[in-house]
Amino acid sequence: MEFYKILEMWYLNNQRNLPWRNSSNPYFIWLSEIILQQTRIQQGLDYYKVFTEHYPTVQDLANASEDEVLKDWQGLGYYSRARNLHFSAQYICNELNGKFPTTYKELLKLKGVGDYTASAIASICFNEKTAVVDGNVYRVLSRYFNIDIPINSPKGIKYFKELAQELIQNANPKNYNQAIMDFGSMVCKPQNPTCETCVLADGCMAKAKNLINSLPVKEKKLKVKNKFFNFIVIDNGESTIIEKRTGNGIWKNLYQFPLIETNEPVNQETLFQHDFFKNNEFKNVDISLFNSEPWIHKLTHQHLHTHFWIINTNNIKNFELTAWKNIDDYAVPKLIHNFLEEYKSK
Repeated sequence: MEFYKILEMWYLNNQRNLPWRNSSNPYFIWLSEIILQQTRIQQGLDYYKVFTEHYPTVQDLANASEDEVLKDWQGLGYYSRARNLHFSAQYICNELNGKFPTTYKELLKLKGVGDYTASAIASICFNEKTAVVDGNVYRVLSRYFNIDIPINSPKGIKYFKELAQELIQNANPKNYNQAIMDFGSMVCKPQNPTCETCVLADGCMAKAKNLINSLPVKEKKLKVKNKFFNFIVIDNGESTIIEKRTGNGIWKNLYQFPLIETNEPVNQETLFQHDFFKNNEFKNVDISLFNSEPWIHKLTHQHLHTHFWIINTNNIKNFELTAWKNIDDYAVPKLIHNFLEEYKSK
């Protein structure tokens, strides 16, 4: 039996029960695919529920403010996804008269939609023969066909896309794409794949050559950078100071406490030499370190070694204050959210 037929038959009996699979509405499929980028399904389910309840149509999402969208996204990370989601919803409503794109090529015009997402929506909603290639697909194909080309290299990306496209030609695009992704997640797993009961085992070249644990191949990752963040938490009992991050770095348009970034860990004396303290005339303040050991927040290419410095003072000038009782109205990075949960409980 052909590769695609085996997978489609397996899928009919083993597909996961996921809420977006009960719909062919491209808006819901788009939401689910964006949410699940870089996110485990179990975590993404709660966010999908929130977004479909708060924004049941693309028009509702377009009408929301970016701050509202970022607040609902809080904790999911990779916040550019939420900003792009909101931008594209407005594009669909303002430029496309509210009509969702119906082809792979048109879907690619949406901000934040690449080959994988466009392929998923086009095949699932419109039955277009466009193959998805994600981590699960790379794993299944590299093992079954014993391909050792690095999956994160330009050559590998091109090779696997062309192979996937060949395999989908005679298949049902909607079922086949979802089948191979489910199969990679449930059977051909990164660790401890269930080869003994695998329906593809007889034709799997990596299994025959005992190379399952060697595939897929990846090129070495970029070196992780260490950064040192010092958040200044000013507290007059009723209010604090927060600021909106700008620029194109991490956490764009999210809120944070004033930040002093240093090249290494610093003590209180060194911290007070920073322009933030010189320019704002903080005198006779009570300062304490909230966490003696740094909280290490791990991002893809950087580790943030973070301290929170608490300054209790009533002498706050030249700042716009935010009431503590309203702090939860602002979208903040998970790191700040975790601090607030602990700080408010003390």
